[in-house]
Amino acid sequence: MTLDANILIAYLAGEQVVVDSLTRWKEEGKLLLLSSVAESEVLSFGGWTDEERQKTEAWLGENFTSITFDRAIARVAANLRRASRIKFPDAAIAATALSTQTPLVKRNTEDFKKVPGLTLVSL
Repeated sequence: MTLDANILIAYLAGEQVVVDSLTRWKEEGKLLLLSSVAESEVLSFGGWTDEERQKTEAWLGENFTSITFDRAIARVAANLRRASRIKFPDAAIAATALSTQTPLVKRNTEDFKKVPGLTLVSL
């Protein structure tokens, strides 16, 4: 499963449905993927202390498999942007899900319904 940044932010905020879902998926042994673009979005939050940021970085590293935004994913994202007119971060994260053939877990799936071939999971 490829996770969007808003899922991780909801988890960190303690939103129970998200906490329960991620905990269950981890216990079930599901592979939880994190695009380097989504990781950057999460870590760009300006309200954290250095200690909070370091703890979040450690948590991300311990719990999620990082998928680098490489040339192949960049080209998929570019095609998505041209065809669907979605914002770059959304296109990059959707391209990661498509490239890894995993469902994209998001809070708001409406913008992604126009992305062909993308399986969506809404929390």
